Formats: sequence, structure tokens, C-alpha cells
Amino acid sequence: MGLTAITYNFDPDKWYDSDLYLIQLKLKTGEINQNEYDEAVEILDKKLEGMWKRLDGTYQINNGN
Repeated sequence: MGLTAITYNFDPDKWYDSDLYLIQLKLKTGEINQNEYDEAVEILDKKLEGMWKRLDGTYQINNGN
């Protein structure tokens, strides 16, 4: 039985930017109010912080160099 290498191509900052865009769009279209927006961004920030803590240095972004 052989081993299989798995590449994990997840970019936390790109994920954050995509989710933040959706939250901003909801505010702009009136789907949520400013208080709901602020709360959603705070939750998103905490998720990103937790994600970086879990990665704990095991994740490195390759800038193509």
C-alpha cells in the first residue's frame, strides 16, 4: 500500500475577502442593517483569527518565488 500526497490549496485571506464581500453586499442591498453588519464582521474576524491559530505555522503562502 503506497502513500498519497495531498495538496491543500486553501488561502485563508482569500476566504476572508470573499465572505467579507458577501457581508458588505448584504449591507449595501439592505438585507442587513449596520448593527448586523458589524456583528457579522466581528464573527468573521474571529473565525479568521481562529483559523490562523489552528494552522499554527504549518501553512505557508507560496508567492510564486
